[in-house]
Amino acid sequence: MTADPADAPTRVVGWREWIGLPGLGVDWLKAKIDTGAQTSSLHAFGTEEFVRDGTDWVRFEIHPLQRNARDAVWVELPVHDRRRVRSSNGLAQDRFVVLMDVRLLDRVITAEVTLTRRDAMGYRMLIGREALAQGFMVDSRVVVSRQPTTPPDPCPACRNGLVGW
Repeated sequence: MTADPADAPTRVVGWREWIGLPGLGVDWLKAKIDTGAQTSSLHAFGTEEFVRDGTDWVRFEIHPLQRNARDAVWVELPVHDRRRVRSSNGLAQDRFVVLMDVRLLDRVITAEVTLTRRDAMGYRMLIGREALAQGFMVDSRVVVSRQPTTPPDPCPACRNGLVGW
């Protein structure tokens, strides 16, 4: 994370944004900006812990597009922490925490991200307050501050309006 967030110029984001995970090969992912969440959260499938060179790691799968496993990405990252997190439905859950680069607008930041199944949720990722504190302000009147320069998915379901915001 940035040494002093006050040094970073502030960028205005809407209440949902297209983000990227550049270190993981995910160019576009639909995210909800969530000032009620401290830590960011990612929808992860098949989460499995393992040990590499004496260090705890976690392997998981990301489906960047909702209801679509075609562009699935397998990821392996060191476990940064484990935390008990209370979800929006009030249930507490133990989660892995990993560090990952997140591209939000034109800035790449490093964020703590918890891994969980978000099957019932409409967004693949939540961007929480810790990430937003790195130079972002939320304008709830804005839905998306900037559309992707290239379409996130050219799939037929998207073109036919079956999958979308």
